[in-house]
Amino acid sequence: MFYDTSSYREKLVGTRDDRVHGIVVVVPSESKRLIAKGVLALPEVKRALKEGLFVVSRGTTTAYIAEEILGLKLPKANCTAGIVTDSRLAVTIPEEGLGPWVFRRGVKIEESAEEALKQFTATDVSVKGASAIDPQGNVGVLAANDFGGTIGSIWPVLAARGSHLIVPAGLEKMIASVIDASWACGNKLFRYVMGTRVALMPVVSAKVVTEIQALEILTGVHAIHVSSGGVGGSEGAVVIALEGSDETVKRAFELVQSVKGEPPIGMPRLQPPVPAVFN
Repeated sequence: MFYDTSSYREKLVGTRDDRVHGIVVVVPSESKRLIAKGVLALPEVKRALKEGLFVVSRGTTTAYIAEEILGLKLPKANCTAGIVTDSRLAVTIPEEGLGPWVFRRGVKIEESAEEALKQFTATDVSVKGASAIDPQGNVGVLAANDFGGTIGSIWPVLAARGSHLIVPAGLEKMIASVIDASWACGNKLFRYVMGTRVALMPVVSAKVVTEIQALEILTGVHAIHVSSGGVGGSEGAVVIALEGSDETVKRAFELVQSVKGEPPIGMPRLQPPVPAVFN
């Protein structure tokens, strides 16, 4: 489900023509930075960072959240195990990987994510990125691991305990249906593969934060996704319309301007390609 931002949005007055409007463009690296700021503004995240456990799983988008907390720059391409790059479904070098990151009362600790998860209560928070989202707010996570990877290990525990699962995901990852897509995937299903065989693990009740939710949470603006795509360095860009009072739209516009120029994520060293055809 998408994170409910209705309480954050300012009340619209008059008709469309009485309000102020803006339009912005964000490329994926800028989106990730914007979304990270939005996630850290959530009340359940603030509470977990103040009083409890906050676990950030590996991923390129989630690495921005770790950066914001730690106040340092991370080689984000090395902050994930699976990655789509080099025109294939790829896997990074395990020994060069960074993350996950575990915080207790806002302080990074060396305890493993697995050990921290055993201590989770209903008010603790786990953050996991996504490979796909759909219009209903369902989440899909690509997993090469036979047992569902990270999401396969954490989701049953979080669901059982009523803990918070926050999923930061850019609108570039929007697909028609996560449920349909998950049925079409399986790491024992594919014979012809560009890279690594994967499943798409469906999650139906995580709280999804996209650029829309981040803008609405941080500024009170009404945001609408109106277009996607681009070329010449703007591949994966999303175009978002803004609506509200002049003060609110200006605040949202300036927030987007503040993340402009976020450098793109490079390509890490990868494990060798696997055969394109499996017997």
